[in-house]
Amino acid sequence: MNSLKFLTLFILFFGSLAGSLAQDNTPKFSNEFLAIGVNARALGMSNAQVANVNDVTSGYWNPAGLLNIKSKYQGSLMHAEYFAGIAKFDYASFATPIDSFNHIAISVIRFAIDDIPDTRFLYDANGRLNYDNIRFFSAADYAFLFSYAHRPKAIKGLRLGGNFKIINRNVGNFANAWGFGLDVGAQLSVKKWNFGLMLRDITGTFNAWAHNTELVADIFTQTGNEIPQNSVEITLPRAIIGASRLFRFNKFGLLTALDVDITFDGKRNVPIRSDFASLDPHLGLEFDYKQLIYMRFGIGQLQQVKDFDSSKSWTYQPNFGVGIKLNNIEIDYALADIGDKAESPYSHIFSIKASFEDKKR
Repeated sequence: MNSLKFLTLFILFFGSLAGSLAQDNTPKFSNEFLAIGVNARALGMSNAQVANVNDVTSGYWNPAGLLNIKSKYQGSLMHAEYFAGIAKFDYASFATPIDSFNHIAISVIRFAIDDIPDTRFLYDANGRLNYDNIRFFSAADYAFLFSYAHRPKAIKGLRLGGNFKIINRNVGNFANAWGFGLDVGAQLSVKKWNFGLMLRDITGTFNAWAHNTELVADIFTQTGNEIPQNSVEITLPRAIIGASRLFRFNKFGLLTALDVDITFDGKRNVPIRSDFASLDPHLGLEFDYKQLIYMRFGIGQLQQVKDFDSSKSWTYQPNFGVGIKLNNIEIDYALADIGDKAESPYSHIFSIKASFEDKKR
């Protein structure tokens, strides 16, 4: 009960901090590429991972989970394409223990739209169309996560972790931003239950934008657009709490996981919302046979929409995934929907994870 009271007070303090940052005209959505999620297993379970993640992807979901890795080295790769292949999402990570009580990991994320045509020089000096003058650029977001996990000796079943992350966002040569942030996570195992807490951007992640206005000033002036100015963008803190339990039936297993995202930037279109905080639940299930073959389901993104006749209805995002384990290699696939299930195309996501033992062991 004391731990529950401490957790409640900490989240209230965390929310108050987020609310104070929100008063500084911070955007409601910032660095949203970091909220998409990584690993086909997790995406197939609608991102319900905070309590049960136990591999190298913990560096993203909850760094405390790194302490559950049983191999000496573990790495993971993922590739996904969104919006009919226009946007590409890539992820790579590596983890290794320092000792039995400490673990480290590094993760790299890239979300980008490549080959965007730059038509500023489409017309040559004589006013003629010259398609050879078209140049191309990328709008890319990068994140580098450096994770550390520690197992305290005083409390059995408790695992702690944290991330230091570096953000780089660029739009060709037109604009560039650098940002820095901190995450803190914890997991607690109590009998057959696992509980998790992830506090993202605990002090706010600050992105400092620098614009190369010389490249666009003339075009923006001619088209009546406002010339962008250098600015600082703050990513507001958010909390994620979760619980999971694994049930085993001889050769079969069922993992159930429930996460709740808590944001503190005012009301959002989620099932539970208020001026102080909004709560967005998502549920994941994973069936396995001998821990070799997996089938996953997930439901999330519950939102209320208004129809043309002013009636309201709830929509949700269904996800599905499968996986197979071959010795030390795991291959996963997810069919995930990042928009409304009736209007947006499903996205195909593939990931692979490999574990390696130290040859000296």
